[in-house]
Amino acid sequence: MRTRLLLGLALLSTGLLAGAFGYGAANLVPTFNAVPLDIRLSFHTELMKMNGITMQAAMGVSIVSSLTLAAVAHGRTRLLAGGAGLLALTSLLVTRFGNVPINSRIKEWAHGSAPADHTEVLRHWETFNDIRTATAVAAFALLVFASLRTPARA
Repeated sequence: MRTRLLLGLALLSTGLLAGAFGYGAANLVPTFNAVPLDIRLSFHTELMKMNGITMQAAMGVSIVSSLTLAAVAHGRTRLLAGGAGLLALTSLLVTRFGNVPINSRIKEWAHGSAPADHTEVLRHWETFNDIRTATAVAAFALLVFASLRTPARA
């Protein structure tokens, strides 16, 4: 029963994480690129205020629940859950060391002006966003696969 509850929590949290990053990649980033730069910078800054809490919570619960599941599960479920936990951790690390420093720069630009190389910096942000989205989706996929393999009595 404990294993199934952990699997459910890991599925829910990684699904929310993958969905949020997926929505951002599919909808927010193209919208960022379609509007004038000053609007993008203002909206991006405000969005990051909200995301700071919700996305960190989703990443944290995804990591902890997946790695805890890996610690209590056996066989292939252990491997899949461990992989999912490491992928969720990768999403966190890419966010922390890739996107967040650029978000700080974007916040400065929103209150002043963007530097000449802003297009390249924003392209780096989008690359980091694509990486964290892919790792979050992969983490969710591993847990879906684990849930399909886990017998109802587990």
